[in-house]
Amino acid sequence: MGVGVSLNLDRLDGISAIAASQWDALQADGYPFLRHAFLQALEDSGAVCAQTGWQPAHRVVWEGERVQAIMPLYLKQHSYGEYVFDFQWADAWQRAGRRYYPKYLSAIPFSPVQGPRLLTHSSEAAELLLADLEEELLAQRVSSLHLLFNAGGEDDWLRERGWLQRLGCQFHWFNRDYQCFDDFLAACNSRKRKNFRKERQAIAEQGISFHWLSGTEITADDWQRFYPFYAATYLKRGRSPYLSSAFFTRLAALMPESLRLVFARHQGREVAGALFLADEHTLYGRYWGCLEEYDRLHFETCFYQGMERCIVEGLQRFDAGAQGEHKLLRGFEPVLTQSWHRLQPGLHGAVADFLLQEREGIQAYQRDALTYLPFRRAE
Repeated sequence: MGVGVSLNLDRLDGISAIAASQWDALQADGYPFLRHAFLQALEDSGAVCAQTGWQPAHRVVWEGERVQAIMPLYLKQHSYGEYVFDFQWADAWQRAGRRYYPKYLSAIPFSPVQGPRLLTHSSEAAELLLADLEEELLAQRVSSLHLLFNAGGEDDWLRERGWLQRLGCQFHWFNRDYQCFDDFLAACNSRKRKNFRKERQAIAEQGISFHWLSGTEITADDWQRFYPFYAATYLKRGRSPYLSSAFFTRLAALMPESLRLVFARHQGREVAGALFLADEHTLYGRYWGCLEEYDRLHFETCFYQGMERCIVEGLQRFDAGAQGEHKLLRGFEPVLTQSWHRLQPGLHGAVADFLLQEREGIQAYQRDALTYLPFRRAE
């Protein structure tokens, strides 16, 4: 930054308070979840708002009329829809007679997906943004600050300011320059190759086929057919869906180029569906569901179809969502994820001790998980 340059910080109570071109100015690789359009679809559909416990409180740093830093941010009244669990921290703080909520959370709502969380052209802008959050923490307007599933660009700033790093583990599939699915099978040991072929053959023998749609190929009727599948995943567990049908139609209107939709068909009708998002390098499996149970349908729709899609589009990585050790046996490798946390004094120290112990367990878990991968071992 030059001498005399003035930075100004905005606190936005909704993404519509800033133009999409200004918000997206710092993004280069098409990462879909931090785009203005994705966050706007969440807000326009009512999925994130004060009533749902996800009150938008985004931060933007300006140099004149140019955006210098952005961070998606929410004032949270609960810890649901986050996938980095802090319920024990909340319980301990509340048993000590203190309020854990509200808290500040920088994350992609309902999406445990890695990516940037603080985008900036300068360290000065990043420092101003983080200092503003920490000022609210010190004033005890919130109990804590949380930044989830970041890709690492913020790490040095957060570490220097005393934030605590927490590790997690997900399972991602990597495209090793495969030209077809058989190339992937060739990289696996013979027993696993047989298992993969058996699983996929079971789908074919049931007469199930798959139909992919991308971008503007997806019609309003397609979204109407897809939504019951998505909703069923939650309703089967006695829960309401996080997202309404309005979210998906709004997303289709705002950023169709990022969307990939696949339907599983049996005897001329759709029996399952899955929605994926994509950027220049990665396919993200997000939402799936079925109304009838078919043998191995979930594996085929959510994993094998996505792997083949990566190969077709030349994408390097497939993030099929959180959890799922069954992914290991299908070639999804254990990948360490991280989040960062800054809490009120007292709670901060106790959490720091807990995270040191937890870190060793997560790292050991990743090392053990590597031994279950299906790939041939080097001679």
